[in-house]
Amino acid sequence: MSQSRRTFTPEFKNQMVQLYESGKSRASLVKEYDLTASALDRWISQSQRTGSFAAKDNRTPEENEMLELRKENQRLKMENDILKQAALIMGRK
Repeated sequence: MSQSRRTFTPEFKNQMVQLYESGKSRASLVKEYDLTASALDRWISQSQRTGSFAAKDNRTPEENEMLELRKENQRLKMENDILKQAALIMGRK
């Protein structure tokens, strides 16, 4: 059976980071709280980098720019499709 995806509150993540920083081993935290090592490592990294666990707070400026460019590209494609359809309709009349 597949395991369902669990979500953790920022308070829980912060508590795990504090336990790690106070000297509790990574392996014991993973085993005791049934976490994945990669999730714990990501939480520690995010906490040290920005102090926030939100994805938007942990993006690099390049990632933010890429997201903005993708949104703009999508908007421009939609506008272009609308204009093409309008030209076809106007061409029929």
